[in-house]
Amino acid sequence: MMESPFKEDVLKGKVALLTGGGSGIGFEIATQFGKHGASIAIMGRRRQALDAAVSSLASLGTPAIGFEGDVRKLEDARRVVESTFQHYGQIDILVNAAAGNFLASAEDLSPNGFRTVMDIDSVGTFTMCHEALKYLKKGGPERKQSSGGLILNISATLHYTASWYQIHVSAAKAAVDATTRNLALEWGTDYDIRVNGIAPGPIGDTPGMSKLAPEEITSKAKDYMPLYKLGEKWDIAMAAVYLASDAGKYVNGSTLPVDGGLWLSRPRHLPKDAVKELSRVVEKKSRSAPTGLPKSKL
Repeated sequence: MMESPFKEDVLKGKVALLTGGGSGIGFEIATQFGKHGASIAIMGRRRQALDAAVSSLASLGTPAIGFEGDVRKLEDARRVVESTFQHYGQIDILVNAAAGNFLASAEDLSPNGFRTVMDIDSVGTFTMCHEALKYLKKGGPERKQSSGGLILNISATLHYTASWYQIHVSAAKAAVDATTRNLALEWGTDYDIRVNGIAPGPIGDTPGMSKLAPEEITSKAKDYMPLYKLGEKWDIAMAAVYLASDAGKYVNGSTLPVDGGLWLSRPRHLPKDAVKELSRVVEKKSRSAPTGLPKSKL
């Protein structure tokens, strides 16, 4: 693991509430936020995972607490936000990292399965934002900073084009990105809250990768990646620290792809060394071919 390029106190005095913070990318963000001075609250559905995450954070010297809750339930979202505020006396950062994902072809995906992912990713994200608004906005209860807080939504790049067997997640993350932009516009203007997103690519050693055929991604598909490697959870966490710190104070309404350029990629149908030769052949043919223009009679 590389050392952070940021100062250890870059998030000192901040309180961050993270959904999906008990494992994977969410937990790494919580860990790095803690290492950079923030106090942490984690919301998740599994008490065992929450306890393990809080224990791990505490072992690093990070103030941390875990709350059981499901982002699909308004009463859970409200209770966890209120409990975080009661425990720490403030909320400065909300990270929406809770997500649902599995591979399914469109014809095999039930409407209920589609709805479940939409409810977790998109509706859950908005619900958490809605409940946290009063504590994040400029001038909100006990806000010590003169500015508003930050909302950070974890998205994806699947919907930038289209993705095989991921219609449910693509639709949900497209909604998350739209939510990010619209809240950035409204709440940035009215309440001085920055709302941004991060769109991770394939990240090694995460629950998501274990569900989405890692052996395929790490072998054949890796050849299509501009950087030819999987990302690390640390890469996403460093992007989160940047956006949460003063370094990102003028960034609002953006979703930052952190995927090594993978979403730009397409399969390489020709070997690189064959491209030059083919180009020469095609160019030669085009120069020698009839132009199709009528010959002058002069």
